[in-house]
Amino acid sequence: MSPAVILFLIVVSTTLAGSVTIKTLVFSTETSTNYVEMIPQRPMNLRSFTLCMRVATELSGRREVILFAYRTRNYDELHVWRELDGRLSFYLAGDPVLFKVPELGALQTHLCITWDSTSGLAALFLDGKRSLSKIYRKGHTVRAGGRVILGQDPDSFLGDFDSDQSFVGEIFDVNMWDTVLADSVIQGIFAGKREPRGNVLDWERTELRINGDVKVATREL
Repeated sequence: MSPAVILFLIVVSTTLAGSVTIKTLVFSTETSTNYVEMIPQRPMNLRSFTLCMRVATELSGRREVILFAYRTRNYDELHVWRELDGRLSFYLAGDPVLFKVPELGALQTHLCITWDSTSGLAALFLDGKRSLSKIYRKGHTVRAGGRVILGQDPDSFLGDFDSDQSFVGEIFDVNMWDTVLADSVIQGIFAGKREPRGNVLDWERTELRINGDVKVATREL
């Protein structure tokens, strides 16, 4: 594994003729070595959250694909997957909640998931459209002290990666809030409006640690 390259995304977005310039990550091949670690702005001790990202992959129908991983030493605290059957899911230290939605593909998709511990309400948004609500892990708390990984599924604190579960494609604009955002705000983020940035993970300011052959490019939203 090549040494980690630390990348700071500090105020990378600029408005030019109505467009927004932003960094994006390209994972070109299936490997067990390429990944990016995101450093949260605050401890991820969460009883509610909204997690959003823009993603595209051509692995549809071939195998399960990890989209986001947050793991402490002993638990998969929050993992987001594209399942083998095409459903999208997320796991909070246990069995998943699954959503039957249009499959991810080569066309860029804006994906958000929301969850609230008090009510147990969980939902998913694709390109601003909300799924049905499901009750999941009522009373649970996501624990702090872990690591956020893009591109791999860590079966230990930071390791035991499996290339058959790795992410291949493009992912960017990953933001996380410690509250459930209103539907209208999520729809505004999808549309490219300058909504409030994530207070747990902010793609414009977060530190990214690049490991292996992950390409960092610049594009316009």
